[in-house]
Amino acid sequence: MNDQIQSSIPFVGLHAHSVAGSLFDALGYPNEHMDFCWQNGGDALALTDHGNANGLSHQVLHAKKMKEEGKTFKPIFGTEAYFIPSISEWREEYEKALADKKRAKTLGSQLSGATVEDESSSKKVQSVLRRRRHLILLAQNQVGLQNLFKLISESYKTENFYRYPRMDYDLLAKYSEGVIAASACLGGVYSGNYWENREAGEEAVLEAMRETTRKMMGIYGDRWYGELQWNNVPEQHIINKFIIQMHKEFGIKLISTADSHYPSKDAWKDRELYKRLGWLGKAAPSYQSTELPIDVDEIGYELYPKNGDQMWESYKKYSEECGVEYDDDLVLESIKHTHEIAHQRIENFMPDNTVRLPDFVVPAGYTATQALINMSLEGLREHSLHKNKEYTERLRRELKVIDERGFSKYFLTMKAIADRANNCMLTGPGRGSAAGSLVAYALGITQIDPIKYGLLFSRFLRSDATDYPDIDYDVAAPMELKEQLIKEWGDTTVVPISNWNTLQLRSLVKDISKFYGIPFKEVNEVTGKMLLEATPAAKKAHGIKAGVYAPTFEEVKLYSPTLQAFLSKYTNIASHIDRLYGQVRSCSRHAGGVVVGENLDEWMPLINSKGIRQTPWAEGQNVRHLEPMGFIKFDILGLSTLAMLDGAIRHTLKRHHNNPEPTFKDVKDYYNKNLHPDTIDLDNQEVYEKIFQDGRWAGIFQFTEKGAQAFCQRAKPTSIIDISAITSIFRPGPLAAKVDDDYVEAKKHPQYIKYVHPLIQEVTEETYGFLIFQEQIAILAHKLGKDLSLDEGNKLRKLLTKKGTGKGHETKMKIHTKFINGCVEKGIRRDIAEGIWDKFEYFSGYGFNKSHAVSYSMLSYQCAWLAHHYPAEWMAAFLDKEPESRKEKAINIAKGFGFNIEKLDVNTSGRVWEISDDGKTLIQPLTSIKGLGEAAIQQIINNRPFNKVEDFIFNENMVYSKLNKKTLDVLVRSGAMNNLVDERFSGLKHFWSAIAVDRPRKLKKFEENLELYRPEGDFEEEELIQYTVELTGVFPMSDVMNEAILDKLEQSRIPPIGEFDPDLKVTWFIPRKITTRKTKNNKEYWVVEVIDDTGTTSNIKCWGVSSKLDILYLNRPYMAKLEYHPTWGFSTRSLRHNFRLLSK
Repeated sequence: MNDQIQSSIPFVGLHAHSVAGSLFDALGYPNEHMDFCWQNGGDALALTDHGNANGLSHQVLHAKKMKEEGKTFKPIFGTEAYFIPSISEWREEYEKALADKKRAKTLGSQLSGATVEDESSSKKVQSVLRRRRHLILLAQNQVGLQNLFKLISESYKTENFYRYPRMDYDLLAKYSEGVIAASACLGGVYSGNYWENREAGEEAVLEAMRETTRKMMGIYGDRWYGELQWNNVPEQHIINKFIIQMHKEFGIKLISTADSHYPSKDAWKDRELYKRLGWLGKAAPSYQSTELPIDVDEIGYELYPKNGDQMWESYKKYSEECGVEYDDDLVLESIKHTHEIAHQRIENFMPDNTVRLPDFVVPAGYTATQALINMSLEGLREHSLHKNKEYTERLRRELKVIDERGFSKYFLTMKAIADRANNCMLTGPGRGSAAGSLVAYALGITQIDPIKYGLLFSRFLRSDATDYPDIDYDVAAPMELKEQLIKEWGDTTVVPISNWNTLQLRSLVKDISKFYGIPFKEVNEVTGKMLLEATPAAKKAHGIKAGVYAPTFEEVKLYSPTLQAFLSKYTNIASHIDRLYGQVRSCSRHAGGVVVGENLDEWMPLINSKGIRQTPWAEGQNVRHLEPMGFIKFDILGLSTLAMLDGAIRHTLKRHHNNPEPTFKDVKDYYNKNLHPDTIDLDNQEVYEKIFQDGRWAGIFQFTEKGAQAFCQRAKPTSIIDISAITSIFRPGPLAAKVDDDYVEAKKHPQYIKYVHPLIQEVTEETYGFLIFQEQIAILAHKLGKDLSLDEGNKLRKLLTKKGTGKGHETKMKIHTKFINGCVEKGIRRDIAEGIWDKFEYFSGYGFNKSHAVSYSMLSYQCAWLAHHYPAEWMAAFLDKEPESRKEKAINIAKGFGFNIEKLDVNTSGRVWEISDDGKTLIQPLTSIKGLGEAAIQQIINNRPFNKVEDFIFNENMVYSKLNKKTLDVLVRSGAMNNLVDERFSGLKHFWSAIAVDRPRKLKKFEENLELYRPEGDFEEEELIQYTVELTGVFPMSDVMNEAILDKLEQSRIPPIGEFDPDLKVTWFIPRKITTRKTKNNKEYWVVEVIDDTGTTSNIKCWGVSSKLDILYLNRPYMAKLEYHPTWGFSTRSLRHNFRLLSK
């Protein structure tokens, strides 16, 4: 629908908010506001979100789309800044608050990039600490926009930020060129003069406003405007009159604004609900009722993008309701003047989107391309490949594409990042399609030789594509690297990328239902069932037979009967969910993405979160708002496997190379000599047999899932390509098509594979006739087709996965013709050629990126190589890097490999898992104790061994301010001091009370404590188990389950609950906690939390229990027959009949 409403009064909204930058205050993204404004008769709209310009990228991208649609619409870029007269005065008060430790904790929690506007606090007298007033700032041109960016970026600096980013007169004056300013709303600068002086009388208010006017006109001249607004708030009209007086006294121009906060007239109620959702779980402001208004008149204003006629109607309506008379001509001129400002004072421009990469990566005296050529050739020389024609020709072709595409500086920037990473941590062999680039290999960005493994540059970078390259870079410690880059290059050169988290279906159903008083049980039933119902149906609709799939918002509504019934019953909730789904909830940080460029605060309005500078715009799988604006994302991603490799190498150097304190240089030298893809022995069949075929999987990258492990053992890999094929097949699509079974069968009997042409055999023999890798389709299309380039082959790979009859289909059919003609010329019958094309189409949905597969398989093999040659060292590194949630399972794996686990001991435990001299025992580290700090650990390590407890608590070399009473408490209760409990103590509780609870400072007091607390004896067994779990995160399975019980269960093939067999139904577990609940019929039932030796925690609902008749012992092993339902989980109808206590 392209018909616009016509307005008789020209008007442009110069004050508007969107959800992109005014979260929990405004509703709807900028594109929605722009579309409605255009439909409503507007030809321009300014976006002025609170304290930021986070929505500007939305404006730019949608304005381009509107232009393509033939709509004339001008985006105006601005912000509603937070202003205070003097930051230095405010800062002085802030520093005083920081000096108060209690207040300082609160202050520290307020450093967020996502501020929520509190209307009430902005419209009253404020403490200096919280003080800020609103100020509208609009960019007239590119110079003004860059000044606006600087102002916003400066306001978010830590020294200017507490809850809100602030700017003052000095900052405004410094960056005033090309900027228009206006006095804003009831929370604005003039309004602040009123709120702060009204008790002193009218003249005091006027004098304050005069002072503000003089200062603002001194900065902006005739670009300073008094802003009138129209609503039924009485104070608004008082302030309007004062502003009109400034117009009369100083000649400032007046504008009327809509202060729009939602994108259509009927969205007011959704906005009211959205505002309230922002305060859930917090202390809501006093002005805000928990109940929603019945109609918009109850609120007293309408905040949608109005046209001129609607502005006039608002003025007449609200001035009459409030009984205030104005000069109609003056008000009419204030409405019309907005149009003049928008089209005569503000240029019709778009932000400069020139790609901004740092100049310092280009050596002086060279162009970026010259430098890249030199560095690439030097890289080939270091690999001794500079005389190999195949490599030099490939390098020349790649460099030509890179130069023609203008990407030389991008590669130099990526090399600069990689160089710094490689100097301080292990980095991945490669990730994604970048491993197909010889330039990346020569520059040291990747470690995989693409020619050796048949990887394609065109899979990474086609000569006819338009997007920038995307190199995902794996490192051992991403935060450490990013901090180093920021420190070295500056926080306006390296800027982490923001993520904008949105409201999702589940939370919306729950939260909105609270406002409408829907019973929790009814809501919980809906949220518990909707995904379980929708997922199978959605998978079926897409033809997905295996693997994980997350249904979309629309699919859950379409395929969940329970949700449909709920939304039909509560239609108001349904409409709110449709409106609020996807609105902004919070700001976070991209897992690895950073933007790199010089003086970025001049080219984008930086925000910050918890003291870290961040981009205002996002870039990811579903949103691309940085590259179109000229900013290129570099992904620096953490891979814990690299930290495991580092740990294993350090253990190896310590135990086998007489190097007690290895440096990173030592680690890197060992890696380059033994593990680098260019030097590692990839033909060592013992590694394949002992690890991948025998299934010794501890920490082996990509083989942590049982399904992948089982498939690998069936496929019996003997090469890196085999591992690459296995990991490529083990995905939902190929598994659903039974490609795994076919592959195993073909690998067992390669003699039965038939190749219809030698070229097909050449390309697919390494994968036993199957098209496993995407590159194989591209190569075959290129080799079999007629004049069909590799770039076209790679384009075909993408086109085959798309349906439809558009431009893509036409291109595909042109390639099809070239392919069939080429096959026929090479002696392949046309029907067979069509069959090959059909295979292309079939496997295109399953094919995987070979560059990525080979790179990650190399990492899997590196793990396996260490695990085979240095099993103790690898196991110690594995235990060190496994997260707490999987620690128990990891320990059980280590035990299964024959290692003994030595418990915590202040005399032997270190910072990492240590290895005994005989290599058979792994020693738990002190760092695994919660509440034990690094300083305390250092004291322990520096001053041991301790032969008796007195050596520990009365050691003249120990600094006890770093090893205090709390430290002693956790050391004793975790069991780390058990070896110091001698015959003088009646038990561990006696020991704990005598040395930790009543900490003795002198020997005499210690001796008194020995007698005083002797009756306490030992802790109860339940207490010891609880302390171990609480302080180390590990359940002491060996203390509860002995080997005899485990052997008997295994012989009987009774699985732990973490491996529950729904057909067998019998399982074993250890109860940890019992929660008593009541059914709706007031009948008691139990929810029993249990654990097993896989580290899995589960809940069992026990129905029909009796507190008198049913007995269940915590921390004792049980075998039970259970029912399992995908919605309700585990349950039993009779605890007495179905549970059996296993003797210890």
